[in-house]
Amino acid sequence: MTKNQRLRRVSGVVALGAALATLSACSLGEEQSSGVSSGSLGAADELDGVSVTVAGKEFTEQLILCELTAQALESTGAEVKRQCGMSGSNTVRSALVSGKVDVYWEYTGTGWITHLGETEPLSDPAELYAAVAERDKAENGITWLEPAPANNTYAVATSNENAEKLGVTTLSDYAELVRKDPSQATFCAAAEFLARDDGWPGLQEAYGFSLPSKSTSEVAAGVVYNSVDKGAPCVFGEVFATDGRIAALGLTQLEDDQQFFTPYNPSANVRDAVLEENPKVADVLAPISEALTDETLQSLNAKVDADGETPEQVATDWLVEKGFVGD
Repeated sequence: MTKNQRLRRVSGVVALGAALATLSACSLGEEQSSGVSSGSLGAADELDGVSVTVAGKEFTEQLILCELTAQALESTGAEVKRQCGMSGSNTVRSALVSGKVDVYWEYTGTGWITHLGETEPLSDPAELYAAVAERDKAENGITWLEPAPANNTYAVATSNENAEKLGVTTLSDYAELVRKDPSQATFCAAAEFLARDDGWPGLQEAYGFSLPSKSTSEVAAGVVYNSVDKGAPCVFGEVFATDGRIAALGLTQLEDDQQFFTPYNPSANVRDAVLEENPKVADVLAPISEALTDETLQSLNAKVDADGETPEQVATDWLVEKGFVGD
């Protein structure tokens, strides 16, 4: 299969996967159950009588995380209401704070910058998690469970072919390329990344380079992946580190060797009132969080975005494969 044929196939399946994911999220009734049985997460009756509303945002990774949480809790006897696919961080966050939902996965960087309104970035993942968890518990009665090792932060990527041809594998390499030959360092990004201090302006300052504006293209976030794979209109671009299209399209993610980007480790956010009554909810979710690495989330996301599977089935298959739930 040629590269163009592969690109057309992946692009078509990505569109189908996104459509299926959206349809799946919209079709989930509040009372729908996955029907999974108990596994290593706990006995089938451990959370009998417990009612939990699980929520998530509308993009692929969040749809999967929402289903993982719902099915895990169901396997231990909880009655789960789903609110997967809510539109935007602020919407689902408001629902959590107001008590309309009980748990959803949030990212430490989003918690720090968006929900707590901090402007000074923290680059150490452990320091950031501790700061977010302490403040949110004290101010809002929200517990951040131990975060996953996965880090869905901003990143810069290029095609494997261009990474090898240009000898660029780190952001320091990229900065050197900009200084030597900016025409080879063309860059695509969404408007938000181009304007954020923890995005393009801060990246250029941290790594000491300045790419001419004629070499920078503003595009929709979803367009970046195919653009850098084709090398047009840009050779490099903004991506999210756990996106399944990185592997599906054969892209190289550049190492952030100066640790500029704010960490975005996912953590299950649970209302304190829920945990006070049902502390075992945290025990059920802990092994799942521990198992969610960058590679795992990339793979799970790709099954939806590149292979056209539904988030529900992807979640079930992975939970069964890990022994967390029964088939």
